Amino acid sequence: MKKYFFVVLAIICSYTSSFAQSKTPKAVITAFNSAYPNAKKVKWDKEDNNFEASFKLNKIANSVVFNNEGEILETEVEINFNELPKKAVNYIIKNYKNQKVKETAKIITAKGNIIYEAEIKGKDIFFDNNGNLITKDKIS
Repeated sequence: MKKYFFVVLAIICSYTSSFAQSKTPKAVITAFNSAYPNAKKVKWDKEDNNFEASFKLNKIANSVVFNNEGEILETEVEINFNELPKKAVNYIIKNYKNQKVKETAKIITAKGNIIYEAEIKGKDIFFDNNGNLITKDKIS
């Protein structure tokens, strides 16, 4: 019985993934495949009026947000904590002592601006390219 449950679950998961991709505009999928031909484990989500692909590239977590026309709005790449700007690292060490940093990322906007993100204790904390604090948002 368990065996059949897992088979059905696998079928549902693969259908859900293909359904999400089928709702993604062709221009977006074409742009993604062109920009990231070696992407693995691609998962599509609708984010407001845009489309986000989460994927692995060279075993590193990435995501990219496209508009309906297939233009890249932002990219996000997982980075190590020590790759954050020094000022951001110092801020986190001072203000979040003994708290686990769950994830850190480098975000590049469509205009080429770089933003760093650290997820700590249910909050996303954002820093500019120089490590200055921009904002703290609760994760919903």
